Amino acid sequence: MKLSDASALVEGALKEVKLPGGDLAGLYEPVTYGLSSGGKRLRPGLLLMTAEAFGAESAVEKAMPAALGLEMFHNFTLLHDDVMDNSAMRRNRPSVQAKWDVNTAILSGDTMLTLATHNMMQVPDALLRPVLDVFNDMAIKVYEGQRLDMDFETRQDVTTDKYIEMIGAKTGALLGAASKIGAMLGGASEKDAAQMEKFGYLLGLAFQIQDDWLDVYGDSNTFGKPIGGDINNGKKSFLLLTALESGTPEASALKVAMEMPAGDTKVKTVTRIYEKLNLSETVRKQVNHYSSEALSALKKTSLSDAAKEPFKALIDKLTGRKK
Repeated sequence: MKLSDASALVEGALKEVKLPGGDLAGLYEPVTYGLSSGGKRLRPGLLLMTAEAFGAESAVEKAMPAALGLEMFHNFTLLHDDVMDNSAMRRNRPSVQAKWDVNTAILSGDTMLTLATHNMMQVPDALLRPVLDVFNDMAIKVYEGQRLDMDFETRQDVTTDKYIEMIGAKTGALLGAASKIGAMLGGASEKDAAQMEKFGYLLGLAFQIQDDWLDVYGDSNTFGKPIGGDINNGKKSFLLLTALESGTPEASALKVAMEMPAGDTKVKTVTRIYEKLNLSETVRKQVNHYSSEALSALKKTSLSDAAKEPFKALIDKLTGRKK
């Protein structure tokens, strides 16, 4: 099963989710709004792909509630992230906190988290405890990653190694959990489930580093957010930290540029410094490194060569994307 096929199944299932209206519309409309904003449906799609790879088509229906739960969890984090970052846009339209208000985004996000847990509990009883253990461990890691990300904004001692640790918690853990839960629901062995978790984790690292590059060089019409947001917000991205660790005159110039007021001039100045350091090539090598590691984890599973092909295609799709 390709990601596009799995994503289409998730999209259809999300449209069938019925939430209360009437007096409670103020709580549930933002939930529906957040879930209907599109996106790749990468996390639930990966879960369904893995379930199908190990358990055939019969496993997909069994895995759908968990897939919806994972997508709801992901969107819950986006609602709260937008509050923390004071982001006005999400996927080319107003964020929930901009369209309604901060309190609504927090409360509706909390509701989405509980709906996520409710869906995750619909897995077969024999797998309920193991799946919830994976889900809850992942959730804690995501919160830890977000805390680190917030702390990094004011810390001056952040290294690229610390950055990898942070995105491993914030992004890698979620994709790792998607792969592992899908494998578990597909009947995979513990060894195979562990290798698929590693696959998802490493894919998450490659995905996030590519995302940092897109924040500078992507197309705002397809990226879903204004280009240069990380620069204007002082985010400790892979590009920024790599440049600061370069020990070059450009590193000193970058420190000065990052003190400029937010705006197009700051973005253009920092981008020119990145170009002088040829950071696009550095990013490409790092993305390829983690992609290769993810592929190695995939090869260690018992899946047939044919069953591995959609995952190989997923690596190429995510790490070569322009949006």
